[in-house]
Amino acid sequence: MKLEKHIFRSASFVELIDEAVEFMINTPVENLPPEDRFSGGGVYALYYKGEFPQYKKIFEENPSLPIYVGKAVLPGWRQGRGSIKENDPALYRRLSEHSRSIHSARNLELSDFSCRFVVLQGQEVNLISTVEAALTRKYNPLWNSHIDGFGNHDPGKGRYEQAKSEWDVLHPGRLWADRLKGEPPNENKIEEKIGSYHVKE
Repeated sequence: MKLEKHIFRSASFVELIDEAVEFMINTPVENLPPEDRFSGGGVYALYYKGEFPQYKKIFEENPSLPIYVGKAVLPGWRQGRGSIKENDPALYRRLSEHSRSIHSARNLELSDFSCRFVVLQGQEVNLISTVEAALTRKYNPLWNSHIDGFGNHDPGKGRYEQAKSEWDVLHPGRLWADRLKGEPPNENKIEEKIGSYHVKE
């Protein structure tokens, strides 16, 4: 077998992703959550400018560095259904969920956060996961790479035997996380991980 005959490469695809990433990082900075409700799925980045000791120096020196990157897809997209609900506010809903998590944390202020986002519609919805991955590789966001659990949801009744995430240990306050009974990560080790965080140039 000649593996080379099975490898697909596309310079135009690379250029397209670079174009989408460049567009994303130049969109206007908005409040978290954005003031106006909107429809659609897409990709987003969260930014921090507060006084939390472990973060302060990182984001003072790099104000354009996102602390978290994520995506929101429309209902029906993952199953490849023919009728995707493009009027669903999936991206706005996800940003609102993150706002509630941050607001619940006893040592974070929601007003210290902002966001950028890009809405992808039509055929461009197929770029959502790829653009998210490209942004994550580009910036190595702290809450994606070093602190696990920010994007977690309530596991639901009967599933509270698991442990708190690193994010919930560092930022206590989410009511459902307080119900988790497993052995939590050590906070000192989490802080050591933050100390080893290196910003990608």
